[in-house]
Amino acid sequence: MTIKYFAATAASAACLAAPALAEVDFAGKTIEWVIPFSETGGSAKWANFFAPLLSEELPGNPTVVVKFMPGAGSTKGANWFQEQEHDEGTVLFGTSGSTQFPYLLDDPRVRYEYSDWKPVMASGTGGVAYLNPTDGEKFDGTANNLKDVNFIYGSQGATRLDLVPLLAWEMLGMNVEPVFGIKGRGDGRLMFERGEATIDYQTSSSYLGASADLVEKGQAVPMMTWGALDEDGNIVRDPTFPDILTFKEVCEATEGCETEGEAWDAWKAFFIAGFPVQKIAFLPAGTPDDVIETYTAAFDAVRNREDFAQIAEKRVGKYPVFVGEGAAKATQRGTTVSAEAKAFVTNWLQEAYGVSLK
Repeated sequence: MTIKYFAATAASAACLAAPALAEVDFAGKTIEWVIPFSETGGSAKWANFFAPLLSEELPGNPTVVVKFMPGAGSTKGANWFQEQEHDEGTVLFGTSGSTQFPYLLDDPRVRYEYSDWKPVMASGTGGVAYLNPTDGEKFDGTANNLKDVNFIYGSQGATRLDLVPLLAWEMLGMNVEPVFGIKGRGDGRLMFERGEATIDYQTSSSYLGASADLVEKGQAVPMMTWGALDEDGNIVRDPTFPDILTFKEVCEATEGCETEGEAWDAWKAFFIAGFPVQKIAFLPAGTPDDVIETYTAAFDAVRNREDFAQIAEKRVGKYPVFVGEGAAKATQRGTTVSAEAKAFVTNWLQEAYGVSLK
């Protein structure tokens, strides 16, 4: 199995917070943080952002190495992680919404069980959809002028996180033809850059890291974000992209698009499962409590750094980071949808793409 590496070097000991737990010491060890996607996407940028910060806060300041294990829209890596056992706390696994959705939809390729794993950190994210310059000129805050355009989209698969944009575009009455099989959203962006795709979306970290440059150069036009949730569960502007319309706003302004009913309820349910709790760091089943507590304390120290908000905004966006019990509750929210939403999406996948999950 080919695995690509990214090494995060430990920072100076002078910058360290107090050790997480004195009983656990990772001195001289290497933490392998496995990401089940390619090295060009948002999950890669997320892990590469947190890895050196985690290295600073874990006792002994181990080197944190981010490994990439793409395949089958992340189920390959997740199935691999399901078989891993605790070994000195040196294996960490990162999931995304594209790992959660096949689990939620009972995808037959799924051989992993979230409840077996030990979450130590969870964070939210957002997403931005954007158009090529030609079609971007037609966008007026609605999709009314885009309904006669045939778009091409590079997709990881209809049962992955991509179902959120695919369903959104269909609700808007747009004709978007997905090309399935890419290994990460970064590969979709590369298709867009080469002109092989004419519409794209990226999670916030990947958008900030690459797609925003395309916008700055006039090679892409932002269309909408998926939004964020307020305390009452309402969809509001994404705090990282407050000047970009949300899908809800675009839908409300577009003829034939409704923000109520079965389609909307299903879209919102999977948006909630896939974005407010979008990326989660896990230790394998059987990890001792002291190791779990050490990682929890380390991630807690990371999120409480004085400069965290500033550096996170530029790399992964303005989103909450959960640890400990908060991470456990966030994981529960991210791996649960209603039976009605699941049934709607299952039927839609069959009708729209011939994807059967039975």
